[in-house]
Amino acid sequence: MTRTALVTGSAGFIGSHVARRLLDDGFRVIGLDAMTDYYDVTLKQRRHQRLMQSEGFSAVEARLEEPGRLEALMAEHAPEVVIHLAAQAGVRYSIEAPESYVEANLIGTFRLLEAARAHPPTHLLMASTSSVYGANEKMPYAETDRVAHQMSFYAATKAANEAMAHSYAHLYGLPATMFRFFTVYGPWGRPDMALFKFVKAIRAGEPIDVYNHGKMRRDFTYIDDLVEGIRRLVDVPPERGAPVGGADSLSPVAPWRVVNIGNAAPVELGDFIAAIEAALGEPAQKNMMEMQPGDVPATWADTGLLTALVGEMPQTSLDAGVRAFVAWYDRHYA
Repeated sequence: MTRTALVTGSAGFIGSHVARRLLDDGFRVIGLDAMTDYYDVTLKQRRHQRLMQSEGFSAVEARLEEPGRLEALMAEHAPEVVIHLAAQAGVRYSIEAPESYVEANLIGTFRLLEAARAHPPTHLLMASTSSVYGANEKMPYAETDRVAHQMSFYAATKAANEAMAHSYAHLYGLPATMFRFFTVYGPWGRPDMALFKFVKAIRAGEPIDVYNHGKMRRDFTYIDDLVEGIRRLVDVPPERGAPVGGADSLSPVAPWRVVNIGNAAPVELGDFIAAIEAALGEPAQKNMMEMQPGDVPATWADTGLLTALVGEMPQTSLDAGVRAFVAWYDRHYA
């Protein structure tokens, strides 16, 4: 039987790739996106256009926070799987426009949880972020680490989302898996992310801003690897009282867990830039900058729980991933 999935943020970078994978696997996909103008709406529209080539995809343009909209959608389509990826993204933008994070990330997620309570899916999967680890200095980050000191309002809203989902999982028996993503990159990526900004600037012969004088380390995760992790976790809903291995983040009082999805191999920012220069075949002009407010010097995912749940994961090399992005960028913006 064909399964139905609701994917919020389906015109976004990660959401469009997840929707494509589900369609390829035979799902019927309802894709909801508000098409907000945080970045180029045309790029979002083109992502949706690619999905609409499949008969199994239905696009809905609406805001998460619109009262009753999500509940009506779930009542109509009764999705077995809900993958909540819609959010106001960006660490730095959350300093400039915090109210948009309250509306999309807090109120919008509340609306989704209420809709899931009224029309329960077999599995609710929700995006969080590695930014919730905040000021933690222990590396690599493990899901069972304390996450009490977020460094940005964006991270704070995502930590709140985890707590909100846990309360609904406990109160209503709603199986919920939270993903903590680590610096995702690849084709169809967001224009506000470093890879997109660096490639665009270097192609234009303009300097790139290198924060913290390049002394940053990030656990760069290629989009296809991330999507593979999400797809496998769809079929592993948490069960209360059934932990996996000795380091499971499964709640003792709810069918709820949080899972890191990363490459488990942090890379120096300088090496990242070198991979971009190699893929482009031209050097970057570097404008060295201080650390920006809300940022952290390093991220590193402990992916032991992910492996315990779904098996060994693919790991695309940074060079291969950057080359794939550059090839897409040159085709798309030729």
